[in-house]
Amino acid sequence: SWIGAVLGLPNTRQEEKKAHEEARELLRFVGLRGKGDYIAKNLPYGDQRRLEIGRALASQPKLLLLDGPTAGMNPNETSDLTRFIQRIREELGITILLIEHDMRVVMGISEQITVLDYGQKIAERGPAEIQSNPRVIEAYLGRPASALSEDSFFGSRSQA
Repeated sequence: SWIGAVLGLPNTRQEEKKAHEEARELLRFVGLRGKGDYIAKNLPYGDQRRLEIGRALASQPKLLLLDGPTAGMNPNETSDLTRFIQRIREELGITILLIEHDMRVVMGISEQITVLDYGQKIAERGPAEIQSNPRVIEAYLGRPASALSEDSFFGSRSQA
């Protein structure tokens, strides 16, 4: 209560001590041990992302939504964060809904993938099936050259 906080009652101090211990444990888990006194904006970009995820983990979710967690990261940061996301799933048993455009990340950590093309679901399978799905390949890489007719590729000959 606010009265306990103002008067520094033992119960309130004990709750505060427990909250600090939990925060330190979360910082350790996300790889930011010893950085609890840093201002978030002064942390490197990858550490800022880890801190954001740590804040979400503090609420003890059953489902963690991550939208473009590796956007703007260099390859090393992306690899580190990918391993970290796998660790969250494995060690904490949290289901993760990942929206990501880096296919190496998606294929590396996903058990089930849903592919959208202009808002429409075109496939839902495991990574291996998604990689070989013709609709997914067409949507993300374009139609194979063999599937294009001369007329559609070069235009109509009658207009020459």
